Amino acid sequence: MTLCASHAPGMDRDSAGEFGQLFREGVARARAEVAEFDPELVVLFGGDHRKAFRNVVPSLAVAFTASLLAEGNTPAQRMNVPTDISRALAEALIADEFDVTVCREVELDHAFGQPLYHYLDDVASVEVIPMPVNCASPPLPKAKRVIDFATKVGEFLQGVDKRILYIGTGGLSHSPVSLRSDRHDLKDDERRAINEAGFEEASKMIKPAWDKEFLDAMSRWDVDQLIRMTDNATADAGVGANEVRTWLAATAAGGGHGVRPLAYEPVEKWITGMGVSLSPAA
Repeated sequence: MTLCASHAPGMDRDSAGEFGQLFREGVARARAEVAEFDPELVVLFGGDHRKAFRNVVPSLAVAFTASLLAEGNTPAQRMNVPTDISRALAEALIADEFDVTVCREVELDHAFGQPLYHYLDDVASVEVIPMPVNCASPPLPKAKRVIDFATKVGEFLQGVDKRILYIGTGGLSHSPVSLRSDRHDLKDDERRAINEAGFEEASKMIKPAWDKEFLDAMSRWDVDQLIRMTDNATADAGVGANEVRTWLAATAAGGGHGVRPLAYEPVEKWITGMGVSLSPAA
């Protein structure tokens, strides 16, 4: 099964559920289908908002051990990473001439935390392999390279006798001010102040037409169009739209069958075009 979904800190801050009702309905539908599938292993492709990776930024990585940062109303959480599988996966990728980075004791933010908490019943016990993809610190990996990489990930994991859920998290169109510069030394309070000062501008930068075109191409798995849109995402849909690389990765790893949209909603209060798409279990 493959799940692709937007994340946004504003969603968790909106604890009363005042905004994004249509998207929340899609989240609930996806969560129910994931629960029915009952994954034994989650392979989670996520970006980083210059927290885990500041001075050294891997293009494509596999985590051997990891934890989730405490953010908003989400507590810190040790991730249940099956290190033996992660290590074997990394070795297989190296053998296939992908110079993958290995991460140990990496602390990951809401790009990884939100999809786990939103779509899984038991974050602590389910096995998760975090797969960081650079979506925020140029130069970014090309879309075709991400797809080729993730295809190899999926081929290797076909030999693992587990029900696997592939997740891609991020996007769609958005452009937070803190990611528009190349600064990698921002403290959390600095980042928050910059984004709050630029909130009104960022809230008007959602591109629903781009988002819907991308969701449609994902449903058809139109690789040529997806590569073109992803490689031009910054200009066409904002710096945050680069996170759709994780959607390409999850879908390619899951077999490239395309994912059907469950919901889409431009939520200005979260400065993001919010979408969630799912493919059925194979």
